[in-house]
Amino acid sequence: MRAQHNIPDILEDACNGLPALARRLLQDVWQRIVQLNQQILAYDRKLEALARQSESARNLMTIPGIGAITATALVASIADPKQFHNGRQLTAWLGLTPRQYSTGGKPRLGRLTKQGDKYLRMLLIHGTRAVLAVIRDKPDRTSQWLRELIVRRGYKRAAVALAAKNARIVWAILNRGETYRLAAVGRA
Repeated sequence: MRAQHNIPDILEDACNGLPALARRLLQDVWQRIVQLNQQILAYDRKLEALARQSESARNLMTIPGIGAITATALVASIADPKQFHNGRQLTAWLGLTPRQYSTGGKPRLGRLTKQGDKYLRMLLIHGTRAVLAVIRDKPDRTSQWLRELIVRRGYKRAAVALAAKNARIVWAILNRGETYRLAAVGRA
């Protein structure tokens, strides 16, 4: 994105030694980039408006890390949340649960299955990364849990753990039609 901002300066500088043909090609490419950026912005605005019209999407956007794109994608993909008996089934459907192995009746958890919806899983994990970027001084219970989890298990596992938790919250919100309520820290 940063290189895009330098293109007009390069095109305006007549003394930079850029050949005329290359300058014309770069000008054409720049015009196409500007046009595509405008189209992307228009689609983003339409998606935001669509998300504001849907009560389910508005409810999902109250969850930290879920914006208009993720909310509308979840609402479109999960036509009937009652098809999942609980939030863990939705989490497994998205591929955010560990593979289970068992021997002698003792279950062992492995890596993520990643067998679910790749796009939704990616959106949820990217949203949680945005949440992790701002948890430093927040006093709520989820932020405290995440800080401890990052120390104990690492940043990436904490991001996936929060994505799985958000998927379970998504199931509850879609089933009940409520909004997300942030859990406050209990006072002793």
